[in-house]
Amino acid sequence: MSDMSSPSAIDKTLMVLDAVLEHSRFTDVVTATGLAKSTVHRIMASLVEHDFVAQSEDGSYHPGPKALRLAGHALTNVDLATVARPVLADLVAQTRCTVHVGLLNGDEAIYVARLDGPKPYRMPSRVGKAFWLHCTGIGKALLAEKDDEALDALVTRTGLPARTPLTHTTAASLKADLTQVRARGYALDDEENEPGIRCVAAVIHDHTGTAIAAVSISTLSLEQSIAQVALMAPAAIEAARKISAALGYMEPTH
Repeated sequence: MSDMSSPSAIDKTLMVLDAVLEHSRFTDVVTATGLAKSTVHRIMASLVEHDFVAQSEDGSYHPGPKALRLAGHALTNVDLATVARPVLADLVAQTRCTVHVGLLNGDEAIYVARLDGPKPYRMPSRVGKAFWLHCTGIGKALLAEKDDEALDALVTRTGLPARTPLTHTTAASLKADLTQVRARGYALDDEENEPGIRCVAAVIHDHTGTAIAAVSISTLSLEQSIAQVALMAPAAIEAARKISAALGYMEPTH
């Protein structure tokens, strides 16, 4: 009787193909999969034959044309709102707050998804609405991924207009806030965009590791203090991690 816990032929092939995406040397693929050299060699030969893996003149391996074609088709058909929706539904159930996903679009972001919590009020946001980066949780989560040169260029272009008395209107105050965002791993909006509304947000990465969007949890300031809003940060971070993973992002290993 065969060991049901041992990987099948399909499992082994997928393990090798996955390893090739991360490692170009045969020995590293063997180490990453934990399979016998002969098994890896046989699978690699088949993947090369069918153009899922290509081999360079120096003997290194890399994704072949069929693998790249599949990836291209998949990425073309990825819809962020569709990918995010089940994650957002879980986030609403967990927090009972309104949740959003905002997509970076030049010097602004655009709401591409929104789900409301079981509250008698509705947030003034809507899918398709554009908003500033410097005064929102989603925006600051995205700006925290940029360097000072990019931030200075944005300040020059936008001028950091005030939305409320609490909006950052100088590069120095914005950069100080973004330093905290990077240290914490999440951004806070303490009535900086809309009076009476607070939120916490975490950044979403695509398959290349680029920060393309962010997820936020919003509530009324009458309901929760900024400290209480910050307590929902782990939920926002986990939601962003799940959406990023669904987009093909692989977190770096340390």
